[in-house]
Amino acid sequence: MKNVRGLLLLLFVSIGSRAQSVHGRDGIRLPPPPKVQAQPVDDNYNGVRITDSYRWLEDANSHETKAFVDVENEYTARYFRQTPIRSRIESTLESLEHVARWEFPVQRMGNYYFLKREAGEDQESIFLRHGWTGKDVRLLDPAVLSRDRNTSLTLEDVSRDGNLIAYGVRQGGADETVLHIFDVKSGKTLEDTLPAGLYRSIQFTSDGTGLYYTRTSQQRSLLYLHTIGTRVTRDALVFGNEFRGELLGPNDLLQCFITDDEKYLVVTIDHGVPAKRTDIVFRNLTKPGAPFEVLVWDIDSRFSASYAKGAWYVRTDDNAPNGRILRADPGVAPSAWTTVVPESSDAILDDSIVGGKLYVTRLKDVQTEISIFTLDGKQIGTLPGTSMATGSVVHGRAVDRYGFFSVQSFIQPPTIYRLDTFTGNQQIFAQPQIPFASKAYEIRQVFYASKDGTRIPMFIAGRKGLKPNGATPLLMTGYGGFKISMTPTWNPMWAWWLEQGGWFALPNLRGGGEFGEHWHEQGMFEKKQNVFDDWFAAARYLIAHQYTSSEHFAIIGVSNGGLLMGASMTQHPELFSAIVCAYPLLDMLRYQHFLQGSHWVTEYGSSDHPDQFSYLLKYSPYQNVKAGTAYPAILFFTGEDDTRVDPLHARKMAALMQAASSSGRPILLHESTVGGHSAGVSVDQRIQDDADILAFLWTESGPAPVSR
Repeated sequence: MKNVRGLLLLLFVSIGSRAQSVHGRDGIRLPPPPKVQAQPVDDNYNGVRITDSYRWLEDANSHETKAFVDVENEYTARYFRQTPIRSRIESTLESLEHVARWEFPVQRMGNYYFLKREAGEDQESIFLRHGWTGKDVRLLDPAVLSRDRNTSLTLEDVSRDGNLIAYGVRQGGADETVLHIFDVKSGKTLEDTLPAGLYRSIQFTSDGTGLYYTRTSQQRSLLYLHTIGTRVTRDALVFGNEFRGELLGPNDLLQCFITDDEKYLVVTIDHGVPAKRTDIVFRNLTKPGAPFEVLVWDIDSRFSASYAKGAWYVRTDDNAPNGRILRADPGVAPSAWTTVVPESSDAILDDSIVGGKLYVTRLKDVQTEISIFTLDGKQIGTLPGTSMATGSVVHGRAVDRYGFFSVQSFIQPPTIYRLDTFTGNQQIFAQPQIPFASKAYEIRQVFYASKDGTRIPMFIAGRKGLKPNGATPLLMTGYGGFKISMTPTWNPMWAWWLEQGGWFALPNLRGGGEFGEHWHEQGMFEKKQNVFDDWFAAARYLIAHQYTSSEHFAIIGVSNGGLLMGASMTQHPELFSAIVCAYPLLDMLRYQHFLQGSHWVTEYGSSDHPDQFSYLLKYSPYQNVKAGTAYPAILFFTGEDDTRVDPLHARKMAALMQAASSSGRPILLHESTVGGHSAGVSVDQRIQDDADILAFLWTESGPAPVSR
């Protein structure tokens, strides 16, 4: 086995040695990239012949693919061994990332349960604080559970009496977790264990004797009840096969929660990601054997429900693309429900009911605004402090007096506040001490016209007093999909870039949720090109206004943002100097056949449908690489633990790009053994990964960094 793999390594290297050498900036020199053997496979899409030269790289378990990854990773490592700035970047990231951090707490019986990582630690532990002024007590430490520093914990739920904690154990960046139950009084984990899977929701029963959970597989999503102390194989199926004669399939994704008064079990069914339709049903838990009743069913819109003081409150974009909140009456059509918060020109991002008050987070030109309402819809205040920053929804329960929310931006690390819903007073719950001079930087917002004239907003951050001169390195990121709104949030990588004197930019592309469902729809299906056009218009604006030039223009995108990077390199490679394409979707003709890809046909469409195939082919990056093109420097970044977007996209595209590019710029693949979509790797691993990314982007787009 080892001999076969060794021969393959030699084969890749020796073949590659016949091509031209590669020249990175700052004096970096590399031999030719490994020349990977093309093994063409022809597909017929409705009479259109499409050739895939690297289909064999889809098989992650083959000896040939493993050898390819080994050679590519070594080739990439040779690049980074020649980047002297990398060690300095790593040192700076140590101080920016190896700091204490907290997650929002869960309140039970006057106590607080939360994830917290102490400065210098690799992973978050689960803590308990007795009362507001109590000492933080560590209950579960992943370093004790496993020697693997890339083992992390999730806090899923806490029983109503605070005696039991449901937590997940994740390996690396995988989405799947193994679920356990911890007994706070005894300090021990119970024998009950739910095997590794995709759990979308976990809820203790009201009396703490059981656990409701929704688990999603490639076949279907199901809701079970596990009785503590019994075998998992005996868990009772509660919901999921069919309802009202409608069979539920693999793209019908379930979540559940129990209302704060412990009366109802609520199940939401999202049809696709993002949901094109959301159904909501509920069961009266005070009546044993009661059937599920309908709150919303078979309406092609999105709904989310809350329950407080004996009434249902539903947020929806049904006949309101910017969102509205209604008081719902089961058994009555939504058109007859009472409006509590009407639709406005500003899109509703989220809402919650805490302490008997309704908190609504809206986006006003992509700046968050948190308004406070009574449950009958009277506005009674706002939460301050979110200008050019991002304020979260208020976390808590309708029966809790205190709620928690956070504020952060590109230049402001996240601070979590405790809000007294009775008095409005705020106290800091958690504020990381990060050595970053926030007051030395500023954020501005500009608006520019896209290709079709649509007005697009963009945030730009930089050091105060920094003047556009056309020669400053600029880093831009974007997403544009799944109704995900991109607002100013803290990231140590962006902070490092700003410290070097560079600009950072974030345009708000169509496909997101910044301006409601219409904005989202303008970047879906056959209109996906709008997203790319918005992005290219942002780049041209920044160049025209002298923020940077193509020579100093760096871009990065992750997941759906990785698809954006793929479009950038294939549609307008002349605009950019360096691209990091991370955990990307790139072969849009085949994405739906791998891992969780089938869930996303409600966003992109599928090549299985003739009308959708035609527009997917037009922009699918993998099918639009042109041999002999002078492509910019590109780093494809992925990980074996990505169980959401298959790493095959990065592998295939890297091989194709290396064979096609005529620029002599580096085309690199970085496939880690632990990386993935979920945030589970250790801080040390993340620092290593971030240092690689920043070293590549800065080296290939700008001068050496300034000393800190």
